Amino acid sequence: MRVRVPATSANLGPAFDCAGLALTLHDVVEFAVRDSGLSVEVSGVGAGELPADESHLVVRAFRAACEQLGWTPPGLCVRAVNAIPQGRGMGSSAAAVVAGVVGAWVLCPEVEAIDGDAVLRLVSQIEGHPDNVAACLLGGATLSWTTPEGARADRLPVSDEVLPVVLVPEATLSTHVARTLLPAAVPHADAAFNAARAALLVHALVAEPSQLLEATEDRLHQRQRAAAMPGTIALVDRLRAAGHAAVVSGAGPSVLVLTRRHPDDVPGDPAAAVRVREVTCTTPEGWRVYPLEVDLSGARVTRVAPGVSSS
Repeated sequence: MRVRVPATSANLGPAFDCAGLALTLHDVVEFAVRDSGLSVEVSGVGAGELPADESHLVVRAFRAACEQLGWTPPGLCVRAVNAIPQGRGMGSSAAAVVAGVVGAWVLCPEVEAIDGDAVLRLVSQIEGHPDNVAACLLGGATLSWTTPEGARADRLPVSDEVLPVVLVPEATLSTHVARTLLPAAVPHADAAFNAARAALLVHALVAEPSQLLEATEDRLHQRQRAAAMPGTIALVDRLRAAGHAAVVSGAGPSVLVLTRRHPDDVPGDPAAAVRVREVTCTTPEGWRVYPLEVDLSGARVTRVAPGVSSS
């Protein structure tokens, strides 16, 4: 089986740990049951750097799902073709976790259909929070929350006007390090500010993209982590001063800009590209620019003929 999983951006400014957006940049992972042993091949991003044994995150997620399902395959072959930048706030770990868990559910001979709720609960447990994995699994923009029974999520109908652009630096930053910089408590006024902006963000994404600049304002987490990524915060400030809805992508250090495709744009019209160029004019040297779309599919599964590779 082949599982294609999208990159994601979490938080989107004010909606810390509860909002995510799937992006049209993908890792593709193929799984096959073998008679014995484990084979892991990685090409693209992370080739030669990621482990090729049981410690590989895709394999760990696959094994966790197998344990939940009560199934042990005799042997496993995993072949990954990666395009999502790693350690840069674009959901590479969430993509690996979703790919592994979905792959196990699909290959398990005793499972007739994927239980989306059960998969979301498990991938959220492995990842530690549901914002990225929910968007990766469901596609589009998602809101996620945690109940005593586990993670829940729902998908928003994103306006066709929303065009994401991601700016990726050479430096990396671990989510763990970024989280250690957050204060244990926040002022009530800042919490109220973010609650209002998070509500406005939903309206802006769904119906009124013209509100995205104000809707992506944040007081809870971005400025607090500036010491770990000063270049990122400086770029966000510069873009926002120019009128662009720029935020730190997830834990950083990448920057997500929610640009707009105007309703009167037609296919092939360069207007949207011009607006992307306006963003990239502010991009420092050494940063890569990814003009993307909102991925509406989420994790996708296809059957692959034996011997056929996605590479």
